[in-house]
Amino acid sequence: MADAALELGFHISFSGILTFRNADALRAVARAVPLERCLIETDSPYLPRCRTAARPTAGLRAYVARQLAALKGLDVEQVARATSRNFERLFRIPAPPTGASA
Repeated sequence: MADAALELGFHISFSGILTFRNADALRAVARAVPLERCLIETDSPYLPRCRTAARPTAGLRAYVARQLAALKGLDVEQVARATSRNFERLFRIPAPPTGASA
């Protein structure tokens, strides 16, 4: 299904489910999706495994980013920059000025 979505020009967004022990099939998809088409999120009810008692917040994206970085053999900062750029490009949101704090 991911291949078909990518062929149609869609991005693939990964949530906290990527951190679940039994998510091997999803991790295989994450490895295969090009980084320039990846997004990360935590606004679903399935939080990163290490924070299941917490409410979904934007700050928990770091857990998803770390998992995605590990799967792709990249530095987490590379994944954070790429997924932020992907979000900005997809939703036509201007990038923050250089040096702006998040």
